[in-house]
Parts: sequence; structure tokens; C-alpha cells
Amino acid sequence: MRSDPNPVSAPIGILVAILPVADPAVSASFYSDVALDHLRHRLEGLSGDALFEAILDDLKQQLKTDVTDPRSMAVVYVGMYALNWINKRMARWVGVSGAGDVLARSVANDVTSEMGLALLDVADTVRNHRAVMAALPDLTDASFFAELSALEGGEVVSRSIQNFLSNYGMRCSGEIDVTRARWSEAPSTLVPVILSTIRNLAPNARAARIERSRREVEEMREDLIQRLEQVPGSRRKTRKLLRMIDRLHNFSGYREYPKYLMMRHYWILKQAVLSEASKLAERDVIGRVDDVYHLSFDEFREATRTGRVDPELIAQRSDEFEAWSRLSPPRVITSDGEVLGGAYKGERVPTGAMAGIPASAGTVEGRARIVHDLTELELEGGDILVTTFTDPSWTPVFLSVKGIVTEVGGAMTHGAVVAREYGIPAVVGVDGASRLIRDGQLIRVNGTDGYVQIL
Repeated sequence: MRSDPNPVSAPIGILVAILPVADPAVSASFYSDVALDHLRHRLEGLSGDALFEAILDDLKQQLKTDVTDPRSMAVVYVGMYALNWINKRMARWVGVSGAGDVLARSVANDVTSEMGLALLDVADTVRNHRAVMAALPDLTDASFFAELSALEGGEVVSRSIQNFLSNYGMRCSGEIDVTRARWSEAPSTLVPVILSTIRNLAPNARAARIERSRREVEEMREDLIQRLEQVPGSRRKTRKLLRMIDRLHNFSGYREYPKYLMMRHYWILKQAVLSEASKLAERDVIGRVDDVYHLSFDEFREATRTGRVDPELIAQRSDEFEAWSRLSPPRVITSDGEVLGGAYKGERVPTGAMAGIPASAGTVEGRARIVHDLTELELEGGDILVTTFTDPSWTPVFLSVKGIVTEVGGAMTHGAVVAREYGIPAVVGVDGASRLIRDGQLIRVNGTDGYVQIL
């Protein structure tokens, strides 16, 4: 018998029983901070072939260990299991749907939901300075903070935004693509979100939301306990529920941490390779720094060795990228190129409604706002966000809407996790939602049963 069983292969119920009630992101954050600081200092002293070798070493060793370590994945699975257990058992035992979704509104150490709340603090700082608010839409990335500091109140706002970027500046829309401009590279992309927050939320919204979530969680917890007192086996079932609530609270937030850690790694690596790209541009090996985005890792590495790049190859790949970017990919495609389809069972979906995956419980009605690009964000109070997909960069937008509909996603994707924590009804995986729903239409979102209706 093995003495070091892989926790992921163990029955999830056993993991729930043996894992301690703790805040896993706290210790994980400490150790990853040390490793990332070491990586940053190591890369700063390298260039050329030695730099590329160090990057490969990090990708194959440290990043793989940090992100896919079986113990880390076990923590993620326990949080998922606890949510699913509460939702299913409470619906079966006491007839309450979406109980786990409500109880997930106050979990510990979720770096993604904390990021959205942190931007509320930035918005509160900005709203106190009218000159800054008026100037923000016209600031350019190249001189963003210099222009900002020249305004009345600009120094205070600049410090607030830079503090935010020190924790979250490596994020951006479509962040898994390392070529996308990070918030630290393009701070102006945050402006529409900040101004939308100021328009739609009252001052001190962070504290108000935290208190509301705490109160809703406590009310749901007490309601479930009271209901369980009326059913057979109440003591045993109550003990199980309380244990699962503890697991949900302490482990669910960790779901967001591996991706956050990955983006921190990528940001350090990107800064290092762009430094090499700048050297190539200075030597006229490439026309501009971002030409290297059209080279493979090995081709980029070879260019630093030889000082030669085929400009026609870069032009060809640039054209191909533009052509591919205009296509609409299928939702599912196999490695053989087969496109798969399917349909929801839809037993609880009314006739004419659009079926999806219930991601965050609750039902709301409001005006649909179709958004594909955060830089063009124009939300008003009571809007429902409808889009193709969301990633962590969309999190601050969630705070300004009353419901969420996406075409892509699942119950444990970033958007679903954060929607539950913020208490926003959400349905994901609604095929063609941004095409079938017109901007401005009145819609109903049922995040408990998983459907959307045009009213």
C-alpha cells in the first residue's frame, strides 16, 4: 500500500473529512510570494539564451508545481463538493433551492472577488475629485500617471490606482493570452469600469456589500437549521450541514487562487521577454517590440542568438491572426476537428425560454446590456450583463449589474463563482445569448433553474 496517496484520486468525501478547517490561500500566498520574488530577481540578471532557459525551467517546474499540485487541486475540489452537497441535500431535505449559492456569499480569501471590492475603494477615491473624473476618459496609457498627477487630487487618485495595480495589475480581459495588454501596461482600460461603478453604486459600497452578504449568509444558515429541526434525523443532518458550511467558507475561495498565481508568473515572464524584444527592436532585427508575438518560443530564442528574423514570416502570421480573429469558434471542438452539439434537458425551463446552466441562485428582471468589450462599458443601475464569456477581469463589472448571462461557462468557472459570492443571479452556457437578446430588451434571469426569458 502506498504511503503517499495522491489526494485527487482519493474519494472526495474522505478529503472533506480529513482536510482541516483553515484558510489555504493564506499559506499558499506566502510561499508563492517568496517563489515569485526569487523568480523576478533571478530573471533580472539574465539575458539571451540563459534567460530563455530559465523561463523554460520555471514553466516546467515551479509554475507547474504551484498551479497543478495535487494538494492544491484537492482543496479546489473540496470547495466544489461542499457547494454541490449543500445545494442537493437542502433541496431534498428541506425543499430549499440554491442554499449553497447563498452561503457562498461570504467565503474566505477569494482573490477574484476581493479584486472587485478593491476597485470599489478606488472608485470612492476618484469620486471625491471632480477634475480627475472629468479627465480620466482622455488619459493615455503612455503618460497615464503623469497626466493624472498634474490634476487637482490626481496624486491621491494615482496612489490609489497604483496600489490596486500592485496586486492586480497583471490581469486583463482574455488574460490567458500572454500577448494581451495587462492593466499595468494599459491602465486606461480600467477607466470605464471605475466610472461605471461611480455612476451606479453609492459611496462606501464595499462595506455595505460585505455586511449585506454576512447578514444573508447568517439568515440562510439559521433558516436551514430551523427547517432541519422538523425532519427525521435532524441532529445528524444539522451536524453534516454545519461541517459542509465550514468547508464551503474556508475552501471555496481558493478556487480562484491557482489562476491568480498563474497570471503573476506570466506577468514576470512577459516583462522579461519584452525586455529581450526591446533589444531586438533597438538593433532593427524586428520592426517593433510586439512583432515577437508572431514568433514561436524557439524562433524568438533563435532570433536573440542570430540577430535575424524573417520579416515576411511575421507579416504572414500577422495577417493570419487577423483573419482567424474574425471567426466565431464553435463551443466544443475535438482534437480531430469534429464539432459537437447538444441540448439541455430543460425539465424546469418554460416554453420559449433560453436554457443554460444555473450558476448563481435567484431571479431578477432588468434591461439587457450586451457587452463584448470592457473599454466600451456603459451600464446603468438595474442592467443585466449579457456577454459571450467572462474571466476574472470582468469581476468589478459584476458589482454594477443585477444579473449575468453568458454564452460560455459552467457552475465552477470564474464568473459563476464570483456571481455567487456577490449574490448576483446568473445563468451561463446560454447558446447564442448575445445574438438572440437585443441590447435594451427587458429580460428575466432565473439563476436557480437556469434559464433566461425575453419579456
